Amino acid sequence: MKILIAGGGIGGLTAALALTQFGHDVVVLEQAEALGEVGAGLQISPNGMKVFEALGMSDRIAAQAFQPEGIEMRMGQSGRIVFDIPLGLRAADRWGAPYLHIHRADLINALSAELAERAPGAVRLAARIASYAQDGQTVTVELEDGTFVDGGVLVGADGIHSVVRRQMLGPDKPRFTGNVAWRAVVPIALLGDDLPPPTACAWVGKGRHAVTYRLRGGALANFVGVVEHDGLEVESWSGEGLREDALADFAGWHPVILKMIRQADVLNRWALFDRPSLPRWHDGRVVLMGDACHPMLPFLAQGAVMAVEDAWVLAARLSAVGDVSVALEAYEADRQGRTAAIQAGARNNAKLFHRHNPITQLATYGPMWLAGRAAPEFVHSRNDWIYGHDVTAGLHAKPLP
Repeated sequence: MKILIAGGGIGGLTAALALTQFGHDVVVLEQAEALGEVGAGLQISPNGMKVFEALGMSDRIAAQAFQPEGIEMRMGQSGRIVFDIPLGLRAADRWGAPYLHIHRADLINALSAELAERAPGAVRLAARIASYAQDGQTVTVELEDGTFVDGGVLVGADGIHSVVRRQMLGPDKPRFTGNVAWRAVVPIALLGDDLPPPTACAWVGKGRHAVTYRLRGGALANFVGVVEHDGLEVESWSGEGLREDALADFAGWHPVILKMIRQADVLNRWALFDRPSLPRWHDGRVVLMGDACHPMLPFLAQGAVMAVEDAWVLAARLSAVGDVSVALEAYEADRQGRTAAIQAGARNNAKLFHRHNPITQLATYGPMWLAGRAAPEFVHSRNDWIYGHDVTAGLHAKPLP
């Protein structure tokens, strides 16, 4: 089929590659004038890397990434280690693929370059969707410039403010979580002795937490900080905040955190909203994926990876079943339970990272400290259901030429 994909982000480009590998023609309708991402890092856990391996892209991605030595939790003010669980080669041994950190722009570049090689001209830029219409055989997308594009299926990979979802299900009703997020990317060379550890490290404290890790072979440090705040906030990844506000939010914290805030060129700030589960993900020949249907709070680092998993399953189901409606129902059934469980896990971690008094901190982090030393394999096993999952198993594409 000719399949239209709304959105040229990580989910949309991965879907385009997967659908191409399964033999479909794709057109990616991206509203921006150029493909790109706001500068920040993300974590690709083994469950996501299995999809990229199936797409023949793992080496291309790994060349731009950083492989963390472990997963850590530290106290935000003192820097005391709660637990430090090795990763590196052990991640591939346990979960079947590596655990990597990558700059979003690097991942977008890798995906778009791969797609340009496999399906030249598949991406259509400055293509802002106004609406869609469908009949029994065709979906017609009207763009804001008045032109029309036809296909057999429309995939809404257009993110948290999805135009496709809004037409399908009406406006959403997000709930402000009471948390505001900061993020920044800083060259390691600017940090002197105050370097973040070469791990995926969560720094926890009263009503706030931070996550640090490295990018681009260790040349960059990525910072994400989440702080409880009252009041109405703006949900925009591209919004910027004031350095003095970020320093105030993390006053008294470890020098590693404060140095990253002081040395950041840009500190982005946005509000975290949660959304109820959707009643359905598809309507006729139109289907949603990624943040358009299951936006995630960032506390399990699975938002991008869930979109990557969606992409493979959607491509496989559309290729295995002749009836589009049946295929989309199968995709939704495959994905709803897993993504809902990940969403719930992320909500729970928000509470775990923000214990407000020493008693609850000791009750929470004391057993974690003990488990990290006495039973590190048990700590690893808590993530088996996430990282060990393989959506490509049993859902195969044609071999690459």
